Amino acid sequence: MDRISLTSDLSFSQLIYGMWRIGDVEDTSPATVEAKIQACLDQGITTFDQADIYGGYVAEAILGGALKANPGLRNQMEIVTKCDIVAPIGRYADKKVKYYDTSRAHIEASVEMSLRDMAIDHIDLLLIHRPDPLMDHNETGAALDDLVASGKVRSVGVSNFRPWDWELLQSAMKTTLVTNQIEISLAEISPFTNGDLAFHQKEATPLMAWSPLGGGSLMTGDSPLAQRLDAIAADQGVDRAAVAVAFLLRHPAKILPVMGTNNLDRIKTISDALKVQLDRETWFLLYEAALGTEVP
Repeated sequence: MDRISLTSDLSFSQLIYGMWRIGDVEDTSPATVEAKIQACLDQGITTFDQADIYGGYVAEAILGGALKANPGLRNQMEIVTKCDIVAPIGRYADKKVKYYDTSRAHIEASVEMSLRDMAIDHIDLLLIHRPDPLMDHNETGAALDDLVASGKVRSVGVSNFRPWDWELLQSAMKTTLVTNQIEISLAEISPFTNGDLAFHQKEATPLMAWSPLGGGSLMTGDSPLAQRLDAIAADQGVDRAAVAVAFLLRHPAKILPVMGTNNLDRIKTISDALKVQLDRETWFLLYEAALGTEVP
């Protein structure tokens, strides 16, 4: 599997395993989580995506249980996590409203909790999860710089930021932001034309794509898009998901799809997307179906 460089000393696997649903099943034992991690590692998937809020603020601890049981796993992984969403559940159940907090105090406290819950001594990539309307970019930028300088965080980036949000935060930082995790899929194609992909391609910053299967919507139904996915999948000996992910991998902006499933058999086939070959014409057949009309 190809590696995508984010910094001079940090690279990610081209496909990333997303752990946002890791707590959505009855069995979250260390052995079960380790089996999922190992199934990824066996395919060359070494990068794992977390966030403090996932699973109602318990997903990181579920991962931590597996890492405590088998500490040797950590050295085979790159761990991504996120902070700044405060929702009135779990550890923040006393809050009156869901909000974003990019203050230094909150970011630093979130990092400490993430390190504790995941039983690790550093985070490979920390992302600001959502743009904060109250963000003081000087305070947030300085906090991120200091976390990198401390060694608790190796690199920093953002999630769901538009180009102007990125530029505002970056303007106050010494550390270079290395990625933006946004929604991109055949069910959400606006980044191809709204400037998001173009901006990051210009900046030479790889993008992480959350929900690359449209939250599962691309796996159901019999729409014209689904029919084209199935036809290409049958021709290349893979399933519909592999083709939908290959659609993203074909783009020159270096998109890293974040794949989330708790089904072990499906985890074992995530890398099938790398088997799919999409020429320009076939890519546009899918793009046209996603648009619902031919390109202008």
